[in-house]
Amino acid sequence: MRRRSLALAVAAGGLGAATNTARAQEPWPVRVVRLVVPQAPGSPIEIPTRIIGDRLSRSLGASFIIDNRPGAGGGIGSQHVAQQPADGSVFLATSAGIAIVPTLQPALNFDPIRDLDPVSLMCDVPSGLLVRNASPFASLAQLLAHARVRPGDLTYASGGVGSANHLAGALFAALAGVEMTHVPYRGVSQAVNAVYAGDVSLIFGSTLELLQHVRQGQARILGVTMPERVPALPEVPAIAEQVPGYAAPNWFCLMAPKGLPERLLNRLNAEMAVIRDAPDLQARMAEGAATARLDGPGPLAARLADEVPKWRKVVADAGIRPD
Repeated sequence: MRRRSLALAVAAGGLGAATNTARAQEPWPVRVVRLVVPQAPGSPIEIPTRIIGDRLSRSLGASFIIDNRPGAGGGIGSQHVAQQPADGSVFLATSAGIAIVPTLQPALNFDPIRDLDPVSLMCDVPSGLLVRNASPFASLAQLLAHARVRPGDLTYASGGVGSANHLAGALFAALAGVEMTHVPYRGVSQAVNAVYAGDVSLIFGSTLELLQHVRQGQARILGVTMPERVPALPEVPAIAEQVPGYAAPNWFCLMAPKGLPERLLNRLNAEMAVIRDAPDLQARMAEGAATARLDGPGPLAARLADEVPKWRKVVADAGIRPD
């Protein structure tokens, strides 16, 4: 009897292991997964999104594709995802701008904490105050001195009203006590090109996209938006060194329609935990002075809880209105 019980126990254990293996290898519930980017094509969010999407396509057996849905400072694409079924067929790949949408786009009746489930932060991305190489400003101190003598003369580009780079500029002007003119474009790529063409004075942009241009001698970064200097750019001062209290860190994240089944959320995060150490992702993040996260829903939920009220105050104080 003891031998028979032992044999049954071993068999049951083997069956359990086989069942777990089968579950681990179950196909993703849909064949095509849309990663909605609420910005125009060419935005820096697409850099980590494409790398992560390609890896997930291979490991989960579904095609993860980017679906650009710009408009309303990211509100159009974000609201679209919130209205989709929570079946693993669609996710939102967005930036820190998601924390601005509920304040600046009240007509959408959208709130990321209420209407979406956090999946994970993708990466932390410093932003920099960038000017073209032919700019007369060689330092942040020079730029600030000019702004104080000639109020409103400096212009700053953004990917649209309410975008993360718009709010970074508005916060800078408020804390520095200067006036700058905001010039919105239909996407970050157009805004950056306007800086290089000399149409506008500067932009607050993601280092993931901008550093390659700096290294090519097209532009220079006068300061970073993180509270302190970035280890990858030790020679570039933090803006807070000239403007005390300034901090506008950028970050990219993945969110899902409300009610994503826990088994899908857990499986997705297990796969992304492996991707976090992938050489191609690590190399691309390092190249852009960014830090890969892919650390699950908890840190993203905490980030949103902090950022939504912060940017609500910035929007109110600056009197920013939607287009």
